[in-house]
Amino acid sequence: MTNLLTKESLKKSYNPEQWKQGYQSQPNEYDYWIDDIEGKIPPQLQGTLFRNGPGLLDVYGTPIKHPFDGDGMICAMSFLPNGKVHFRNRFVRSEGYVQEQKAQKMLYRGVFGTQKPGGWLNNIFDLKMKNIANTNVIYWGGKLLALWEAAEPHRLDPKTLETLGLDYLNGTLEPGGSIAAHPWVDPHCEMDNNQPCLVNFSIKPGLSSKITVYEFSPQGELLRRHSHSVPGFSFIHDFAITPHYCIFLQNPVTFNPLPYILGFQGAGECVNFQRQKPSRLIIIPRKPPYDEVKILETNTGFVFHHANAFEVGNYIYLDSICYDALPQVQPDVDYKEVDFEKLAPGQLWRFTINLEDDTVQRQMLESRCCEFPTLNPEKVGENHRYLYIGATHDTTGNNPLQAILKLDLETGERQLHSFAPAGYVSEPIFVPNSNPSQEDDGWLLVMVYDGNHHRSDVVIVDAKDLNQTPVAKVHLKHHIPYGLHGSWTGETFIN
Repeated sequence: MTNLLTKESLKKSYNPEQWKQGYQSQPNEYDYWIDDIEGKIPPQLQGTLFRNGPGLLDVYGTPIKHPFDGDGMICAMSFLPNGKVHFRNRFVRSEGYVQEQKAQKMLYRGVFGTQKPGGWLNNIFDLKMKNIANTNVIYWGGKLLALWEAAEPHRLDPKTLETLGLDYLNGTLEPGGSIAAHPWVDPHCEMDNNQPCLVNFSIKPGLSSKITVYEFSPQGELLRRHSHSVPGFSFIHDFAITPHYCIFLQNPVTFNPLPYILGFQGAGECVNFQRQKPSRLIIIPRKPPYDEVKILETNTGFVFHHANAFEVGNYIYLDSICYDALPQVQPDVDYKEVDFEKLAPGQLWRFTINLEDDTVQRQMLESRCCEFPTLNPEKVGENHRYLYIGATHDTTGNNPLQAILKLDLETGERQLHSFAPAGYVSEPIFVPNSNPSQEDDGWLLVMVYDGNHHRSDVVIVDAKDLNQTPVAKVHLKHHIPYGLHGSWTGETFIN
């Protein structure tokens, strides 16, 4: 591949033209054993890394307006005891995906601005939505589920990634229902004899919004469900849990659907950030009778993702990635031509919630631009010492994520493992050692787009010391477009 570095690009930590290549569609589906591995796969690392994200950034030559509108493509990387690694990727065969592939043209509008060709007259009053299943993928209760927060999950065969159809979570969801794409696993639920449970939610926004919380057993059975009405329109992508609470942050936004209905804009373009208004922290008990809900106001900017939350006495601590404003979906602007310098960076903040006097204090923990936080899954809902976050190479400003940042919240130490200038990172996934000696005893698995070779690598980094050379680099034969979220399971699925 031609090296795209230029005199102008050398002033940056990355090359803009090279970065754009990571947004090329990947229409091919692969199934192979990986034979190009640098280093050695740790023998204790056995299981499957699942990833989800938009695989198609165009529909038969018609580009989508925003990558969040792309059809979901699942990647599965299976790590075997003998050090071998198997790769498979496959598109989720949603109804809309199958229809468009058959018609060989775009048939659906996208939530984030993608319009069918033909202008507003071809989009007016067309409110049917394609379930793109592109945000997350989890293996829980014996099911592999592709998640998109505006519709039902799709169930997949974990061995082949074949789409088996919509899944209603053993009757929990009604047809046309939805569940969020950001579940959390409580590793030791107090209500279930310290067994793990999966916690998730759904939201129905409107003049007032209905939040429903669900908790599922390791077998996938519904344990608890409760709903709550909160004032105002809600755009909530993620939440956090502690042993006793679910914490939601209601961003200060309004929604005017008229331009969407009339075919001028996507629904996401009709969400407007209200800088002058406070955010709301919604604190919902996880234990019956669920009636002591608190709604507290604070200034947060805009939040997509939370890192973790925990309780100490009458206090809840919430760590979140905050933006000064919503990175607005702009009409007539190509997302690949983004001017990073004009966008507010995401930064890590801690909110201290006093449950006695209902006050909220906040403190910045990390000023470097960062996103996609993760931690040891055993520390979910508990006081954590370490966080791992995708970050920029530079300490200031806003650029693509090219590094992994480790924060030691006890000592203040920072470790940065950078893949600049040609590497671009996705969300890191923490995999604990099978017999861990401390909180950071494990590995970080991160998919990195290599702009020099137009391919993607799965890089394994020792989570105890990010300053070391990676433990291994697993080189794919092709690229995977920049993705969203993923998960790890200790099981392997080889067909």
